Amino acid sequence: MPKKIKSKLLLLLIILMIFPIQVLAYSEYIIAGGENIGIELNSKGIVIVGTYKVNGGNPAEEAGLRIGDMITEINNASVTNIEDMLEKIGNNEEIGLNYIRGNKKYSTSLKLIKDNNNILKTGLYVKDSITGIGTLSFIDPNTKLYGALGHEIIEKSTGQKLEIKDGKIYNSTVTSITPSNDGNPGEKNARYDSSIVYGNVNENTSSGIFGYYTNDIPNKKLYKVASVNDIKTGNAKILTVLNGNEVQEYDINIISLSKEDKDTKNILFEITDKSLLEKTGGIVQGMSGSPIIQEDYIIGAVTHVVVDNPKRGYGIYIVNMLEEAEN
Repeated sequence: MPKKIKSKLLLLLIILMIFPIQVLAYSEYIIAGGENIGIELNSKGIVIVGTYKVNGGNPAEEAGLRIGDMITEINNASVTNIEDMLEKIGNNEEIGLNYIRGNKKYSTSLKLIKDNNNILKTGLYVKDSITGIGTLSFIDPNTKLYGALGHEIIEKSTGQKLEIKDGKIYNSTVTSITPSNDGNPGEKNARYDSSIVYGNVNENTSSGIFGYYTNDIPNKKLYKVASVNDIKTGNAKILTVLNGNEVQEYDINIISLSKEDKDTKNILFEITDKSLLEKTGGIVQGMSGSPIIQEDYIIGAVTHVVVDNPKRGYGIYIVNMLEEAEN
């Protein structure tokens, strides 16, 4: 082979190594969800969700601790749940804490105070997990990756995204609907059966929760994944559960589409289905993740309700969720 050709091939190889071609692994056709799911997320540490005074003192304040801090170690021993925390505290009147605030690590000493019953108290309200309900958005039948919600899960007391260790999604049955009205979003009410696990949770991100679907893959219609250019304003449908476990289609009208591809409010839509409006008054909590279908495409998932007008809501592009699921 001539030297010039060899050098060109070598140069091409170097360029390809420096600028690798990104190949997306998600399938061209995926299963649209719509099923109601129970969700349980376990945090990476123990989250401080509140503080209280003990005999006029405030141990947390004196230690410099704040709501939202995540305790990761007690006396240099790792703790991942409240049981660990209680065991490590024992009968100690002072403990060393390592904790995370934002993205930084800190250390402090916490002096416990005895209450009126002579019991040592930390002055901390803490949490190590979150449970709730939402809607399954999709399952990729080839990779078995799934996505749900279309937005992150926030710990209500702190207003912060929960940094998770792991979690699971499981069976949930809708028992009733508290309807929405202007200024007051309603909600799905449901009962749980956490023994029927559908999948694990590996990520809690701004685009939703993601993991592997570990149950049997449902035998359902496959929808083609829409690119942003495939989506148009006008008629579409959402898939969701309003009673029991039955997924049904409901009509919507897509009002506008955002060019901000990485946003979670890419699709502005309004509910036009009379039966849905009669039952719910519009979008309700628990619908997050409901897939949006247009013709034979899955185009997105419901993410937000417009609080002052719950007949309107927002959705995220499905490609944003699929790309996040691969990370």
